Amino acid sequence: MAENDKDKPDTQDHDSPANPDNRISLERAAADDEHKADILAHPTGEAEGKALHKPKRTGPRTGKRRAGKMVEEVGSTGHSWDGITEYDNPMPRWWLWAFYATMVWGLAYTFFYPAWPLISGATQGLLHTNYRKELAADVQRYDDANSAVQQRLASADLNAIASDAELSNYALNAGRAVFATWCAQCHGSGAGGAKGYPNLLDNDWLWGGTMEEIHTTVTHGIRNTADPDARYSEMPRFGTDQLLEDAQIDQVVQHVLAISGQAHDAALAAEGATVFADNCTACHAEDGTGDRMQGAPDLTDAVWLYGGDPASVTQSVHDARFGVMPNWSTRLSEDDLRAVSFYVHSLGGGE
Repeated sequence: MAENDKDKPDTQDHDSPANPDNRISLERAAADDEHKADILAHPTGEAEGKALHKPKRTGPRTGKRRAGKMVEEVGSTGHSWDGITEYDNPMPRWWLWAFYATMVWGLAYTFFYPAWPLISGATQGLLHTNYRKELAADVQRYDDANSAVQQRLASADLNAIASDAELSNYALNAGRAVFATWCAQCHGSGAGGAKGYPNLLDNDWLWGGTMEEIHTTVTHGIRNTADPDARYSEMPRFGTDQLLEDAQIDQVVQHVLAISGQAHDAALAAEGATVFADNCTACHAEDGTGDRMQGAPDLTDAVWLYGGDPASVTQSVHDARFGVMPNWSTRLSEDDLRAVSFYVHSLGGGE
């Protein structure tokens, strides 16, 4: 008896709430206890001529009637981890067949279309499809269909485009596409600009808003080093280079706020008028209306490229600004340059 009692498993520890094994589900625990008892009673399974007992697992699915309806219950596999029970719930047949079909389709795709990369290319498939050639052919078809109007646009007088229905229609649509591809990243998809990037919808132009002036700006760019004909202007760094004292910068900032109709300190603005006359009028003119020949902005209106609040104006005077625009002549054809210039001119601010 002592020996048999010693051999019996201690289920008291197993049933203890503190034991990690207690995470096993009650169904699995009951099956384990029954299995252990059967093994102890029939070690070999030969005495009564029956095979060793296997752990029971819950039936696959059973049905119970609840509230007058038959509810199908899914059985458990007998496995449980941290209280999460694994149920014997196979995937629906239609889902499995759909999954198998995608595998077959994917394999077939690799035989018919370009798929497997090689050292110098890729397999072309049985259909010999080449998307690069298809794209090149589409581009060539477009160029062939529009070559005549493109040549006319490239040689037409800039001011005569608007009066030619065919040219203006093509330039407007082509210019919109060029703008969306090359210009919207800075000026916005709607051309409304952002801080540091000019708004192209209004009539406030640093370098002029006629067709010729816009075309020149687009062609050669602004302050870039790649084109010797790029528009160029540079404002001194009055604070960084110690051209003005901090007190003088505060005074001239208040003067700029005053001439632009904003709230300001009248006493400082009066002192700043002298500082402005001595250091700023050569570019911005005596009345602060600016000079398009130099790309100097009008300081009397409500349009501010870098912000018109006191902090932004102070930074502009202290550190200066230096916006750059690429010269698009090296990336766009002449007809594209004219098309996008016409499109920008037509947005509402063209002169």
